[in-house]
Amino acid sequence: MIAFILAGGKGTRLKALNPDDIPKPMVKIAGKPMLQQQLEFLAKNNVRYVVVSVGYGAEVIRKYFGTGDAFGLSISYSEESQPLGTAGAFKHAAPLFGDAEDILVLYGDIIFDIDLNRMADFHHASGGMGTLLVHPNDHPFDSDLLETDASNKINRFFPKPHPAGELYQNLVNAGIYILKPEIHRFMNSGRKLDFGADVFPALIEKGKVLYAYRSPEYVKDAGSPERFKKVENDILSGKVHRRSLFHKQKAVFLDRDGVINEEVNLLHRPEQLKLIGGSGEAIKKLNASDYLTIIVTNQSVVARGLCSEKDIARIHKKLDVLLGEKHAFIEKMYYCPHHPDRGFEGEDKKYKVKCVCRKPDIEMLLQAERDFNIDRENSFIIGDTTVDIMTGKNAKLKTILVRTGYAGKDGKYDCLPDFIFDNLKEAADFIIDDYERLNPDNRSEQNIS
Repeated sequence: MIAFILAGGKGTRLKALNPDDIPKPMVKIAGKPMLQQQLEFLAKNNVRYVVVSVGYGAEVIRKYFGTGDAFGLSISYSEESQPLGTAGAFKHAAPLFGDAEDILVLYGDIIFDIDLNRMADFHHASGGMGTLLVHPNDHPFDSDLLETDASNKINRFFPKPHPAGELYQNLVNAGIYILKPEIHRFMNSGRKLDFGADVFPALIEKGKVLYAYRSPEYVKDAGSPERFKKVENDILSGKVHRRSLFHKQKAVFLDRDGVINEEVNLLHRPEQLKLIGGSGEAIKKLNASDYLTIIVTNQSVVARGLCSEKDIARIHKKLDVLLGEKHAFIEKMYYCPHHPDRGFEGEDKKYKVKCVCRKPDIEMLLQAERDFNIDRENSFIIGDTTVDIMTGKNAKLKTILVRTGYAGKDGKYDCLPDFIFDNLKEAADFIIDDYERLNPDNRSEQNIS
């Protein structure tokens, strides 16, 4: 694998932080130029050959990094006489790619720390023309979004602004790609082209396959003064490094109905979905912490023939929209569509089976553990039923019952939660504000009432 870095930006928005008018990738963040932060990541991950696309201030970049020897790298430079856009710059640099099998593409104003081997393994297993690192964010309504199917294949791109009433997945292109070099053959030379707006949508229309690699890892652009300061603080606090999936991650697993949103009827109409008061704020608080926020929910309405998996997808899109309005997001939603009772009517028999994913079995949690390197011992599950509490105990999680939804009165299992709170907001406040300071010896189980 080689790397291609788009480092031609002028950094007009960073003028207040850049009085010397140096190119944007050379602005220092946490004591080092942004481009140096990226190059050190590549060297640490044994990506030794790098093509840097330069434009404004090219000589400043060349003088500082030279051939890359001082950084354990071999650097070549591709210079544009006029801005060609993200994909146009890639096309312009193609003669420098040699016989590379894969090209890691990085936008020059992003700060990140990812488990690159995980992403590369996903890319090779998928076998597509390219893999885009994607994640949810807290402002999907003004972001360029994309949509995937169950296999993570990208089906559509949704540039902003989004039409009123549109249902969408909260999935944002993070600006890190692994691409096959032949992708440049689908681009016209000398034209200004953008990956997100021009090339990727055109490839999908041509029937070419791109995949989305969904990751909770830290990838943020530092291209404005507000974001720059926040990202710098995250570097200095260690948050950027901690979020790499190379390290174990803490998670809060949430049931859906009765915890985040009010119970919906069996027809699962998205327009009926309504957040429980304070749940959006609670998830926003969890998002800002070191905990990943993940949904695990039984959806036996599919097995019972009352809705389809497509209907469930629409409900989850609606939930993404509602949470996005609260500046909150879910890292990923896992659900079980099965039910072992064959007495239900319905045509699709494949869902009427005894499975290993239906709570209180723990396969959904184990899949999340594999996907996100979860540390179950230091993670929580929050639910409104004894099924959720038993699931947590089976998975050796800390368990929280909330008094919304069924409030633990489903009566299916004789089990006690570790903690009980009135709602998700109280539970999130406890986890973030109090739990880390608790003496574990002071924890006591409480009765469901």
